[in-house]
Amino acid sequence: MSASVLPRGPGATAWSPETVTSDPYNAQTPSAALAPPVTPADALFVRDHFSVPALRPADWRLRFEGAVRSPYTLGYGELAALPHTELDVVVECAGNGRAQMVPRPPGLPWGQRAVGCVRFAGVPFRLLAERAGVDPAAVEFVFSGADSGAVRGRRAPFERSLPLAVALHPDTLLATALDGAPLSREHGAPVRLVVPGHFAVADVKWLTGVRAVTEPFAGVFQAEEYVYVNAEGRAEGPVGALRVKSLITEPEPDEDLRRGRETVVRGHAWAGSGVPVSRVEVRVVHEDEPAEAPDDWHDADLTPPSGPYAWTDWSFRWTPRSPGRYRLLARATDAHGETQPRHAPWNARGYGCNPVSAVEVVVV
Repeated sequence: MSASVLPRGPGATAWSPETVTSDPYNAQTPSAALAPPVTPADALFVRDHFSVPALRPADWRLRFEGAVRSPYTLGYGELAALPHTELDVVVECAGNGRAQMVPRPPGLPWGQRAVGCVRFAGVPFRLLAERAGVDPAAVEFVFSGADSGAVRGRRAPFERSLPLAVALHPDTLLATALDGAPLSREHGAPVRLVVPGHFAVADVKWLTGVRAVTEPFAGVFQAEEYVYVNAEGRAEGPVGALRVKSLITEPEPDEDLRRGRETVVRGHAWAGSGVPVSRVEVRVVHEDEPAEAPDDWHDADLTPPSGPYAWTDWSFRWTPRSPGRYRLLARATDAHGETQPRHAPWNARGYGCNPVSAVEVVVV
């Protein structure tokens, strides 16, 4: 078994992620685990590019170098002794929903379940940067993981950069715990970066190095992979903040509902960079509805999120009056007025897919 393939045999449970690829190991969150406000840690989707490193806290070291006054190396015990912060954070793969795009771009065929909302605990990165003394000429920090492998014909480590303003935000963390327990190996143990409000590619796992740089970073996972590329083949910049999005968790696809019995349609909604969700609307479409029918949307009830980076729970009460197949639609709008589009915004890599959420059910 490759080091990247983690055991998923007799010990697997209903909460275990559903495997998409085995080597490297990639798996999506099971639908049942997406219903609670906080996703169980052992159910959270996993996105790996290479073999999974095995790092012990006792051996872990972080190198802080580059354009800084005082380069240094930090051990796990020193990190653990620093002030910690807890945050509930939506974690979403940049390719989540790729399988919905037509034509489907290359890449992992994620449905809409490469996502979850979990509680991280960690040390604000800016505390470490203050100790290093960042050169005024620095423009970015590059974060390096212990994982590496062949990509685009050459061997490269997994590295991503952040602008100073994002990296030094008080909520950018070096996380050591997930949902109240130490990070598991597949989720980046012993230390991973967490950048709330951004796609999870920014959350470099198995973090072992940070360097301040005076020129924009052009590594393979910054300038070649995880870049928006339009239909004409033109690059439009690296993926960054999450896009406004909703998810229907109840009822389940193809679930049988009773005519005349109230159904509560439920789900979650989220947006990027800590921008709150201001509205979720639901539309119910019967299979016999004519194409010229009014575009009739109804406001859902919102439950305040547990924090600025957590998703917002929503619900809508509906009593079906006629039998047949129905399509339930949900769309979210954030406080900046950004609304989910009706169709997926196509791009050549399949990133940032955030069309109106849809589930089909049958009323009997």
